[in-house]
Amino acid sequence: MNSKTCFIGAVEIGTSKITVLIGEYTGRELAIIGRGECSSRGVFKGMVADYKAASDATHSAVEQAEREAGERIDYVFLSQTGSHLEGFYNEAAVNVKASDNMIDQGDVRTVCELAKAKELPVGRAVVHNIRRPFRVDGRLVPGNPENLVGQRLDVGYWTVHGQEQRLADNIHVIRGFNLEVRELVLASLASGHMVTSPEERQHGVLAIDIGGGTTDFVLYRDGAPHTTGVVPVGGSHLTNDLSIGLRLTEGQAEKLKLRFGRAGIITKDKAQKVWLDGNFAIGDRQFPQLAIEQITSARIWELLEVVKKKLGSSFSPQTCASGVVLTGGTAKLAGIAETAAKVFGVPAHLGEAPTWISENLRDPSYHTALGLLYYGVNAKAEKTKSPRRRGGLLESVTRLFAQS
Repeated sequence: MNSKTCFIGAVEIGTSKITVLIGEYTGRELAIIGRGECSSRGVFKGMVADYKAASDATHSAVEQAEREAGERIDYVFLSQTGSHLEGFYNEAAVNVKASDNMIDQGDVRTVCELAKAKELPVGRAVVHNIRRPFRVDGRLVPGNPENLVGQRLDVGYWTVHGQEQRLADNIHVIRGFNLEVRELVLASLASGHMVTSPEERQHGVLAIDIGGGTTDFVLYRDGAPHTTGVVPVGGSHLTNDLSIGLRLTEGQAEKLKLRFGRAGIITKDKAQKVWLDGNFAIGDRQFPQLAIEQITSARIWELLEVVKKKLGSSFSPQTCASGVVLTGGTAKLAGIAETAAKVFGVPAHLGEAPTWISENLRDPSYHTALGLLYYGVNAKAEKTKSPRRRGGLLESVTRLFAQS
């Protein structure tokens, strides 16, 4: 990124809402100058299911953000989620070739290339190669090992990949407005980096982003992303559970969820009732508070248990000293931090945006889009901190369009 002013677009095409932020970057400072939002259409569990509907909704959000900014977006960082995303770990080691055992750039480049060399199945494309810390003779090295002395250099990568066509669908939505997609960014990395501190990432922390249709998570260890994943369950599933359990419309169930839903049960009196609207108008009626809490808490507990199961042996209370940080629109559900602490056996709290973020963007539902701007401004995620082949995901993006 050069020093001239550019206008970065951060686009999150979510299941329930599409969010667009525009950042003006001068090479030294970032100012958020535009915001656009639109109810999502044509998106199911984070994936584009109806191209035209998703395009129209996204276009509306983009136009709104550009009108507010008074500028046109130069290029876009686009968040990615969905159950088609998968990850695997691969590591490699090289013997240091110099006679004095001093590691040079060639050793670093070689071991990184070997660790990323595992081929993907047909129809899959790399979204992120997330490098874990280097090791020199078994000793953890938090930074670049170049010029250190040792006999053996190891490194591993957590590689996230997705279905080429699913990735292409998302890119097509943006390219349809003659906008360049500079890079696809995992939603978990965007929001996770926004709500965790360097100290928390160093000591080990799990960030969980609970959206409308999906839950994205990233586990940090030794200062770097260690494991990521997506669960195709989110806030809309709580709404659906209430709708079925209490025989309500989706809209009515959403109202009850937002007003009275909880991630834990605190009501003792089975006879305690709450009003649907509270205005005593025709159609307004009462529901047992306990039943609402039982339904919403059961789904949240199940969701967090699935995240824990997906992490498997990667997670342990000993390697996650900073606990769990929750974000996303559904993280506003009352009592969710207490429930997460019980499931994972570590402290848990709601994530907050940095203090420099304005009040109107501090809601957890904006954390992913804010993280995309952070990614764009720094122009370096964990995967770019070491030498790598030219192209990567951008090369895959070009190839996807060439095939379309």
